[in-house]
Amino acid sequence: MLKERSAGILLHPTSLPSKYGIGDFGEDAFKFIDFLSDAGQKLWQIFPLGPTGYGDSPFQSFSAFAGNPLLVSPAKLIEEELLNKGEISNYNDENPTKVNFGNVISYKYDLLNKAFSNFQKRKKVYEREFEDFCEKEKDWLDDYALFMAVKEAHSGILWREWTPEIAFRKNSAVEIWKEKLSERILFQKFLQFIFAKQWKAVKDYAHGKGIKIIGDLPIFIAYDSADLWANKELFTVDSEGKLETVAGVPPDYFSPTGQLWGNPLYRWDKMKKNNFAWWKKRFAKMFELVDIVRIDHFRGFEAFWEIPGDAPTAETGRWVKAPGKELFAELRKEFGEMPIIAEDLGVITKEVVALRDKFKFPGMKILQFAFGKDGDKNFLPHNYVRNCVVYTGTHDNDTTRGFFEAEKQKGSDVCDWAQRYLNYYGDDIRFALIISAYSSVANTVVIPMQDILNLSSEARMNFPGKPNGNWNWRFTWEEINKDISELYKELTEIFERPPMKKENNLLKNEG
Repeated sequence: MLKERSAGILLHPTSLPSKYGIGDFGEDAFKFIDFLSDAGQKLWQIFPLGPTGYGDSPFQSFSAFAGNPLLVSPAKLIEEELLNKGEISNYNDENPTKVNFGNVISYKYDLLNKAFSNFQKRKKVYEREFEDFCEKEKDWLDDYALFMAVKEAHSGILWREWTPEIAFRKNSAVEIWKEKLSERILFQKFLQFIFAKQWKAVKDYAHGKGIKIIGDLPIFIAYDSADLWANKELFTVDSEGKLETVAGVPPDYFSPTGQLWGNPLYRWDKMKKNNFAWWKKRFAKMFELVDIVRIDHFRGFEAFWEIPGDAPTAETGRWVKAPGKELFAELRKEFGEMPIIAEDLGVITKEVVALRDKFKFPGMKILQFAFGKDGDKNFLPHNYVRNCVVYTGTHDNDTTRGFFEAEKQKGSDVCDWAQRYLNYYGDDIRFALIISAYSSVANTVVIPMQDILNLSSEARMNFPGKPNGNWNWRFTWEEINKDISELYKELTEIFERPPMKKENNLLKNEG
């Protein structure tokens, strides 16, 4: 339960300005934290931090434990004397508001390989720290580093298409490939070491400013991941690595064939036998990386839509019960009261609500969903409870300005409903929505950065179902001025996010 009233901003680090083509953990991350502090914000929400694969989605990662090397700052590597300025060529940034992932991956990995070469020359400087890191993280790091090195040796193809012995970890293949690829395995460990150092510096700086970080935990792992490759017995794949069943959601108003996500499902019976050890490790890592965890697709812990692995659509699935109650009870024994936000959007049953409320996890309210005759009235502010998190929209929605512009163009009743509900008839309904979120009883409010900046659809982060061209939006510092900081600082004070100390209130009253 997030008990104190607070406000924050949703922005993934890749969306930060940077002269290296993609946001990273360099000076702009620290500058953004300063902006949050100046604006009275107490929360910074991000997406999953894992290494991304096909489609560049942070929700489809090569590992549930590793960090994304693209977020490593070259400028910080210069400070660490792992790069020198002469080794960094200027990045040709054709559009500073978009990430060109193809170009960025090539550019950054060239720099990271140079940094690794320098790291080996200066190994003695880092030797103890690096060895301690590798020892502490070995439970996941050894498998991950080998997985990524073998993937590289196979030109990046899916693990199931590798040489069969290593794809299925047969006989002594793991030891043979470890020896064969020792240098590239070390490179992968180096990347994780540097990622961890740089992210810790960012997180510590945020804490110094009184800001907590909300991270994101996708409920399912990617099929092409070190997690599945190293632990096939925990997931729904057969002895040949073929998916027996996959995740998704059933047909609904938005999709007559449902959504076929293709992620492997969990063998919950096996996970229960060792008291959910894998999940304990996963949450331990999350609580090390961030302060609060948003669980994506929370309803899957109560029941999940199980689809045959060879099904062309999600229509032939069925609901299967999940041991969410047992899992969270076990996690509570391990971690105590957990700072978790439950993403409870979509068709939510009373059983899902009961699971969420049993553990006092706040759910999510999305204002864009609230209006019009077909709107979900549970998302109207007068229906909120204190223990919830309100957003204008999420990464899967259009920006709020773009949303209302599109509804107006369609001639729907959404804009009229929103205007009447908000008692606002001006030109900036987006800001009226933000005021509504701030003034609500919800303990927590988080506004996407695109809505803070009043950007239209060109700044949308993700189009669900569209495989390419997502996750690439970035802002520029030219879009931010002192007025924005002062405005949001004032909002946090007016709507007590956080509440003022009593003595301050008394002083004001006396004045």
